[in-house]
Amino acid sequence: MEIPEWKDVLEAYTRIKSRVHYTPVFTCSAINRISGCEIFFKCENFQKTGAFKFRGASNAVLSLEQPQAEKGVATHSSGNHAAALALAAQNRGIPAFIVMPETAPRVKKDAVSSYGGEIVYCTPTLEARESTLKAVVKRTGAAFIHPYNNFDVICGQATAAIELLEEIKDLDVVVVPVGGGGLLSGTAITVTNLSQGTKIIAAEPKNADDAFRSFKSGVLQPPLKPGTVADGLLTALAPLTFSIVMEYVDDIFCAREDSIINAMRFIWERMKIIIEPSAAVPLAAILEHRGFFYGRRVGIIITGGNVDLTDQRFI
Repeated sequence: MEIPEWKDVLEAYTRIKSRVHYTPVFTCSAINRISGCEIFFKCENFQKTGAFKFRGASNAVLSLEQPQAEKGVATHSSGNHAAALALAAQNRGIPAFIVMPETAPRVKKDAVSSYGGEIVYCTPTLEARESTLKAVVKRTGAAFIHPYNNFDVICGQATAAIELLEEIKDLDVVVVPVGGGGLLSGTAITVTNLSQGTKIIAAEPKNADDAFRSFKSGVLQPPLKPGTVADGLLTALAPLTFSIVMEYVDDIFCAREDSIINAMRFIWERMKIIIEPSAAVPLAAILEHRGFFYGRRVGIIITGGNVDLTDQRFI
């Protein structure tokens, strides 16, 4: 199992920088006052497809040799990775086969279709997703691009932190939400190489705390019926991301459901930007652990802005 090195991240940034948006970094005096620290928000909600996932998908697609690329790419996803891979494939002019559960939100199905992805539906179970994907890959010869347990995806996700650290110097802490760990792994590699004195903290919903349990025990733990409004963080660490997290991450803090929703609405109201629940988990963790962050300069990667604004939980 090969872990990405810094040179791999730099190569990824060179490869994708003309394909992705250089997203802005915002601050908010009201949030700084209530949190007791100075926070810099790297706004990947303004990235293409509305999430950081486009970075990793683009790097994975562009890294394929032409004979393989011509057969296309495939994945199973009902979230941001599905749309990101479809657009990355469209940009290269190759097919994308996306296995999605029949119950996936219409807005996400429409996004994949609008980017030219061919959707293959399955029943809403992990077993069905994996077996359907296996059949698609066998039929098409497409390359499976895992949403996070993938060398090239991790290198692509690492580029968001490059931009953050280029723009904002002397950060004491960088906080990243963790689900499968692709963004966290990439960010940790970047921070370790560009800003050695900066701590790397992951933020996770308390109701889906498998990464926290894995980190504290040193043994990869399975999810235990996770249920959280931060649906983008329901996935669990995989062998590759777990090994990177254990080597580079300083700690993982958890946040309650009410804190996540309040943090998301706070950002909506005070910063006037739309973020999804998963992207609010770092701020929620900061507000629940004020003592650790008090007086520090903190970077947060806002992971995405794809949220159903009709969801009654948020109104």
